[in-house]
Amino acid sequence: MSYFKSIFGPSREEIWSALRSQIGAEIVPGGFLRGDRLQAHAGEWTVTLEEYTTMFMSGKVPIIVHHTRMRAPFSNPGGFRFSIHRASMFSYVGTLLGMQDIQVGHPEFDAEFVIKGNNEKLVQSLCSSERLRALVTVQPKFQLSIHDDEGWFGKKYPPEVDVLVFDVAEHIRDVERLKGLYDVFAETLHQLSKLGIAGQENHGVTT
Repeated sequence: MSYFKSIFGPSREEIWSALRSQIGAEIVPGGFLRGDRLQAHAGEWTVTLEEYTTMFMSGKVPIIVHHTRMRAPFSNPGGFRFSIHRASMFSYVGTLLGMQDIQVGHPEFDAEFVIKGNNEKLVQSLCSSERLRALVTVQPKFQLSIHDDEGWFGKKYPPEVDVLVFDVAEHIRDVERLKGLYDVFAETLHQLSKLGIAGQENHGVTT
């Protein structure tokens, strides 16, 4: 077993078990066409960690892409939108209607990340959190955004509920990295609540 572990690294079960003990999470069993997921609470919000796979064709060759996703639905009656991603990464989120490039007033952070949103002052206030900027900066691959749902084949939310989403095209097998992502979500939701953006009502939403 140690031989295979040295080649392939720790399993998802080992990583999730270690993360679960750190953040007080629980494993939610999957079902038909849906794998297990890890859920934890950040204040009044539920943060869900999961993995999924997509496939596309390159000519006649199928390309399989593994994903790690973290998400947290929250009440967002004002329709606030923002996205943060590293400047070297391509992000379709930034092309959404009403999104504009924003400088948040912290030169090193502005140089390293592309920040977009539909309310410049609120985005700047959100990014004024030194803790949030520090947590984001240490992530090697990063793209965080607010969506109105999870896409064509994902979960649909009521009109006043949106979802905070991190999605990366890899299976993350690093417990400290996953813990750091959870901390990003907790701090982001806390700051959104302080700004009066994120309500704690779930409107009957289950993850």
